[in-house]
Amino acid sequence: MASSLSSKPFLGSSRTEGFSGLTSLSTDLSKLSFSAVKISVGSRNAKKLQIKAAGSTFGNYFRVTTYGESHGGGVGCVIDGCPPRRPISEADLQVELDRRRPGQSRITTPRKETDTCRILSGVTNGVTTGTPIHVFVPNTDQRGHDYSEMSIAYRPSHADATYDMKYGIRAVEGGGRSSARETIGRVAAGAVAKKILKELAGTEVLAYVSQVYKVVLPEGVVDHETLSMEQIESNIVRCPDPEYAEKMIAAIDAVRVRGESIGGVVTCIVKNCPPGLGSPVFDKLEAEFAKAVLSLPASKGFEIGSGFGGTFLTGSEHNDPFYLDENGRIRTVTNRSGGIQGGISNGEIISMRVAFKPTATIGKKQNTVTRDKKEVELIARGRHDPCVVPRAVPMVEAMVALVLMDQLMAQHGQCNLFPINSDLQSPIEPKVGVSKTTV
Repeated sequence: MASSLSSKPFLGSSRTEGFSGLTSLSTDLSKLSFSAVKISVGSRNAKKLQIKAAGSTFGNYFRVTTYGESHGGGVGCVIDGCPPRRPISEADLQVELDRRRPGQSRITTPRKETDTCRILSGVTNGVTTGTPIHVFVPNTDQRGHDYSEMSIAYRPSHADATYDMKYGIRAVEGGGRSSARETIGRVAAGAVAKKILKELAGTEVLAYVSQVYKVVLPEGVVDHETLSMEQIESNIVRCPDPEYAEKMIAAIDAVRVRGESIGGVVTCIVKNCPPGLGSPVFDKLEAEFAKAVLSLPASKGFEIGSGFGGTFLTGSEHNDPFYLDENGRIRTVTNRSGGIQGGISNGEIISMRVAFKPTATIGKKQNTVTRDKKEVELIARGRHDPCVVPRAVPMVEAMVALVLMDQLMAQHGQCNLFPINSDLQSPIEPKVGVSKTTV
């Protein structure tokens, strides 16, 4: 049955703008006819045609578009909507990119990339201009020949087959867009968001590895009130507890030498999150977090607060009683809600967990099929992480920071546009000691 497509504005252009040599777009389009799809374009609707890129842009107010492929010329991002006059440097971004880069230890992929970033626009004299920020990172250690077999045969549980199913073509080397190398743009943008969040509200986003395979960090071992970046970065697996860190490293080493892989869990917390972020119904804060972190490569599960564990409790056991602290602020005695109630932050520490599957590309023989539909055996080559979770830590932090930055701008635009209700709301303003940068 034929359907009718409603036309929308083509980037705000007039009827013929952008279509050089076409004097009557409506006449030309009205001649098109398809058996499955009928396009109806009247003279008044011709200017409403819209082309929209899909899948590579995140956010509404603080918008980030990532680009590039694993073995292409480079990767990066464009950040649009960043507040002006904020101090940002390539060094600020490099700190986070160094945490994400490959080849940083024996338990990560041996691919050698410095991931040195360049800011090509949107920053002048060390401060943001309010215009799009373009960050570029070149690829320098490519080995496209490692993927010759994958041009023919699909790697099990990888995106090879589904990219062909969707597009009918794919970038074979390194997995192309499905590679974790795409996350460089996310981490760079997240570094900008993390710095602004810290300046404006004292908000801090910290993530750490809480499980590798069957090694599970017991609940309560890590004190979220005092957790610091120094504790997280004290070892190569990024678990803040030294004893369990050694067990996790041993588990990764054991599978690494066998050409196998394992998964794990990253826990992420947000300290000093302003209350009031998030929206009712469809745009709840936890829903935004879930979409953000589940868009990361290899992510397979999400929990916030008590998560699935809350299903074993009664209402009286699970509820977080309110009380007034010494400053007269409304607080909760417990935090099983994970810092979010009704889809809106309540000012408590936000805590969430993200599950990552074992790396799909392994060095063991597996059954698969080819593009021309023949059953074969495949031993995948290339350089891959035996466990993705240590390098996933800065990726999770970045996506959480991007959500918070977007929500903070939305909150300011809707609820802080006029004077707040000081009896119920708290102002969001730069913390004492944070200098205001002007140009």
